[in-house]
Amino acid sequence: MFIGRKQEMDFLNERYLSNNAEFITIYGRRRVGKTELITEFCKDKDFIFYACSECTDKKQFQKCTDTILSHNAEFYRNIKLFADWEDMFSRLPDLISDKKLIFVLDEFPYMVRGDKSIPSILQNLWDHVLSKTNIMIILSGSSVSFMEDEILSAKNPLYGRMTGIYHLDPLPFIDAIKFFPNYSDEDKVLAYSILGGIPHYLKQFSPDFSIEENIKKNILTKGSILFNEVEYILHQELREPAVYNTILEAIAAGCNKFSEICEKAMIQSSNLNAYLNNLKEIGLIAQEFPVLSSSKDKQKSSNGEYKIADNFFMFWYSFAYPFASDLLQDRVNIIYNAVIKNNLHIIASKSFEKISTDYLWRLNSAEMLPFTFVYIGRWWGKVTHKDTQPPYTTSEEIDILATDYNKKNYILGECKFRNELFDLSEYKRLKIKYPVQGNTQYYLFALSGFTDALIKESENDSSIHLIYLKDILKNS
Repeated sequence: MFIGRKQEMDFLNERYLSNNAEFITIYGRRRVGKTELITEFCKDKDFIFYACSECTDKKQFQKCTDTILSHNAEFYRNIKLFADWEDMFSRLPDLISDKKLIFVLDEFPYMVRGDKSIPSILQNLWDHVLSKTNIMIILSGSSVSFMEDEILSAKNPLYGRMTGIYHLDPLPFIDAIKFFPNYSDEDKVLAYSILGGIPHYLKQFSPDFSIEENIKKNILTKGSILFNEVEYILHQELREPAVYNTILEAIAAGCNKFSEICEKAMIQSSNLNAYLNNLKEIGLIAQEFPVLSSSKDKQKSSNGEYKIADNFFMFWYSFAYPFASDLLQDRVNIIYNAVIKNNLHIIASKSFEKISTDYLWRLNSAEMLPFTFVYIGRWWGKVTHKDTQPPYTTSEEIDILATDYNKKNYILGECKFRNELFDLSEYKRLKIKYPVQGNTQYYLFALSGFTDALIKESENDSSIHLIYLKDILKNS
């Protein structure tokens, strides 16, 4: 069953229905669903789909030849063999019928690594032949750095030839939870917090099993697909998996600042920056700055905080990787009961902040907020509280801060994913966390609801908005 990707499908169909030849690049991290998206898009259309593989150039040429020739029996009888890559690609117009022909080279980097002249060949043919035909070429790739540095960069022959470039992101929460239609609202958040929006990961959980059963059977049990997933990705994408394991474990343990990672992972600062950049390129970590930070503040690798951007990797390095020896000895129940069972809501709380932020984006796009914001994110920093005697300065953190272009209207948000009611005292604490100079709205998000005192306060104050989990899921 194909889930989500409406925006992506609309993009591809719009290009397919154009009156021009199209040259599209789709790229994104491994497992994000590129092949599935393209396959779904090609249904009921005239297409040739070739999945490039890691093999010699000679073998690649033979396999691609077989794929193209098998598309049309008459064409096969007349051709049977191509002279070279240029001859092969130049014959594609001969296969175009009354409909636009879609020609897909899936995992294109594998083909280029075997013959670096292929981008130049495609560029020359596109300029002089293919761009004048009724064809849609789609190149896809999982190596984000290779696609950006080698295929899409100004130094590459194909630069400027693409008619569309689409970076495929993981599924958003509202689509990811469609894999678990029978789960409770709480369990949908927990499942998303564990698996994120990667379709391959979401498919490993059975909707017929509980969260606990799925974690035990499909993550912690030796031999399950997800048990080996992290190791597979690191070996596919990076040269020193042991070093990256150490860095990711440190970040998962709460070492979010550059200096803290250096100390915990025992890596020299002069070397750490390159490792962190590699992890950012493949989408496993992100560097986060307080919303409204200046461009200058964002230029230094030592500023801001690092977080694991992939939910499954965060789960793995928090709960599985440190206990790998126990799991290899089938101590699954012990690790689940002692380590994971009582900590799931803690790890889910960060995902809940992201879910709540996305909910505000949806309201913002639908013009359902008191004002339209252009900046939104997490905020942290030093605040001097002047309304006390004596005044004092302390570190503060706000889950969500949003403001308009002129910074005259603000939203302060707090998210509580726990089995306790959101209390009035917590709202009052939020009000003094940030020295807002402007009109302020307060959006409070809660798993379990709100105390009577806070509900009563909100009834008398239109700036307080109480958001239940059911409100977030209502239109999903």
